[in-house]
Amino acid sequence: MAGSIRQRKDRGSDTWELRVFIGRDDRGRPRQRSILFRGGKRAAERELARLVTEQESSPAAIPQEEARAWGSSTTINEAIEGWKENGWADLSPKTVRGYEEIWERYVRKTIGAKRIAALNAFEIERYFRNLKDGGAGRDTVRRVRVVIGRACRLAAKWSGGTLTNPVADTELPSWPMSEQPDPVRAPEVAEVQGLIRAAADFDERFGAFVHLAAATGMRRGEACAIRWTDIDWTDSTIRVDKSIVAAKGGAIVKDPKTKASIRTVSVGNGTLAILEDLRSSQVQLAEVCEVPFAEDGFVFSTEPGGGLPPHPEAMSHTFIKVRRRAGIAADVHLHSLRHFQATILDPIIPESQKQARMGWSTIRMARHYTDGIATEDRRVAEHVARVLDGTAGEGPVPAPHVGQQVPAAADSPGER
Repeated sequence: MAGSIRQRKDRGSDTWELRVFIGRDDRGRPRQRSILFRGGKRAAERELARLVTEQESSPAAIPQEEARAWGSSTTINEAIEGWKENGWADLSPKTVRGYEEIWERYVRKTIGAKRIAALNAFEIERYFRNLKDGGAGRDTVRRVRVVIGRACRLAAKWSGGTLTNPVADTELPSWPMSEQPDPVRAPEVAEVQGLIRAAADFDERFGAFVHLAAATGMRRGEACAIRWTDIDWTDSTIRVDKSIVAAKGGAIVKDPKTKASIRTVSVGNGTLAILEDLRSSQVQLAEVCEVPFAEDGFVFSTEPGGGLPPHPEAMSHTFIKVRRRAGIAADVHLHSLRHFQATILDPIIPESQKQARMGWSTIRMARHYTDGIATEDRRVAEHVARVLDGTAGEGPVPAPHVGQQVPAAADSPGER
């Protein structure tokens, strides 16, 4: 409402309070200009109309919103609110949703209400320990530290150095190995093969999704974003330049994680054949449903025609069902297929090429994603045993590594 009027009987029957809306403050609360008017009701209404018109036609007359003050009274909640207004728009919806959950569940009603200037490293670390004692896991406490640490650092900057960041030098509590979550591991070749078979038996579309994830190491969101136009059937490549992320009300298409994530990935003939079969099935489904098939539709869409991308979390939930059907260990996740791809590439290509195929921004990630595979480790043990026994040059040549390319035998010693 632009204006309001009410009688002030405490000032006399002919006294009226006129209020005119003039904008909102930095927290979104309405601001009003209030004056007292003496006279009849109709005269008061005319005066209110004049004030509203004057306000609306004179933008310069609208008071500027007060600048947010950053100083000794600033709380952690206020710092997070400032960061939300001036920074969260640059983050992915998934990241924002995670920050909001941490804020609401662990920060707002506890340490969030405290003044930053009144906190020190001791108080912050005690807060982390209380979270741990209350059942919060290591990753949860780490994320809490990220949220309040970033907010306090920004508040210190915005205060012009008046505030300091009490989170900067803090340390997290330690968790025994038994309380730490199991790391994502690279599954064995037999496990991946079992997953692919189980997924194909469950559903052709999801079977192709799991096969592509294992064959390329794509991130879950990247595979969900693949369109038919991203596939080069002649060169046997797939272009990765988008990602699907969970957001309020569904999923959205966004640019991938980093510039390095934009890449073209080669695939084998078997993978292409599976995708060709899936495309034929999707075309037939569109015809049955009497909807046009979108040539640039999403490959793994559940919608006839392919107009909508699959939701990443739905793919993860389906993977769990398939994993149980296949009898695969619970520590194998959909993301484990990315670790599998990174691991089996080791004997084939150098780390720089591996970095490009996986879409990593740094080569350091190559070491993070590489796990040992039991069958390969057994081959190493057998090789070392032969070396120690002095029989390394005797007997049959060991079978090649998983995916290892073996040079063709030469017809003569000179042909190598």
